[in-house]
Amino acid sequence: MAQGTLYIISAPSGTGKSSLIQALLKTNPLYSMKVSISYTTRTSRPGENHGEHYFFVSHDEFHQMIIQDAFLEHAKVFGNYYGTSRAIITQMLSTGVDVFLDIDWQGAKKIRSNMPQARSIFILPPSREELSCRLRGRKQDTEEVIAGRMNQSLSELIHYTEYDYLILNDNFDTALSDLKTIIHAERLRLNHQLLWNDTLISKLLLD
Repeated sequence: MAQGTLYIISAPSGTGKSSLIQALLKTNPLYSMKVSISYTTRTSRPGENHGEHYFFVSHDEFHQMIIQDAFLEHAKVFGNYYGTSRAIITQMLSTGVDVFLDIDWQGAKKIRSNMPQARSIFILPPSREELSCRLRGRKQDTEEVIAGRMNQSLSELIHYTEYDYLILNDNFDTALSDLKTIIHAERLRLNHQLLWNDTLISKLLLD
């Protein structure tokens, strides 16, 4: 069975990367795709469910997992820890499923170090003003938190050159189309096609 592809998707908070990933999963049924569910020590927000959006664990549980080397990457963001399970990613990829990681540039760097075969995509916002409006439009955070997220977003932007692909999310449908194009192109790579079409290729090359 062909190995799935691990996709790292990063973007400043409020750029719309999570919405793009969810739309991709709903509108592109040709391939087997899943989003990696991260572990976190932060409390759940309204509408979030354990095992669906995140695995919500205590600080003690998270630190125990670090000791056990259970994470491909982990980081502390805005006072809480987030981590990507090594076992979950490995298992899904082994079944031919493409896996999407919604992580920041620091996590992306660690993932690329551990799994250099991964593909990375950076999502750009159309402007600083629009990014600020999107953060405020959530109506979930205080002005202090929004200011912190804005500063973090701007510092993250400088790392776009470290990624394989760059998508501008000015128009959502266009950005989604660009994301689909990347996934489709990766599926057409020689190593994937040789595995999926091995029988056909063998028949075509018979004398």
